[in-house]
Amino acid sequence: METTMIMSYLGVALMVGLAGIGSAMGLTACGKAAIGAMKKDPSKMGQYIGLSALPSSQGLYGFIGYFFASGLINPEMSYQVAAAILLCGLLLGVVGLASAIKQGQILANGIAATADGHNVFAISMVMAVFPELYAILALLVTLLTFMSF
Repeated sequence: METTMIMSYLGVALMVGLAGIGSAMGLTACGKAAIGAMKKDPSKMGQYIGLSALPSSQGLYGFIGYFFASGLINPEMSYQVAAAILLCGLLLGVVGLASAIKQGQILANGIAATADGHNVFAISMVMAVFPELYAILALLVTLLTFMSF
């Protein structure tokens, strides 16, 4: 019984923690690029902020996963449920971490190019969607797994 609780809380910590770290790193890359871009062209601050906010979603996906997992966690849960929470937490956490970091790198380049006078705001948004799709896929797999119990 105690082992299942430890496994499930470790899964929750991984999904929230790793996805949150990824979002923080992606947001930092964008924020640094936005500050540099403001030196070149402060009139596009709204575009910089719009692009900078996107990597925050992966951290939110980890938080959503937590809410679904929390309904399954109890002292009488089976080993299979605890293992599912642990493994889905690892999946969502690692994919969210990598996705947010890579998305932040794409967006930082878009911010820098926008500041240099290139019209790349829309394409930067589109290109940033691609790594995001894998975080969404990991979230969906996690939610569908949790709903099967």
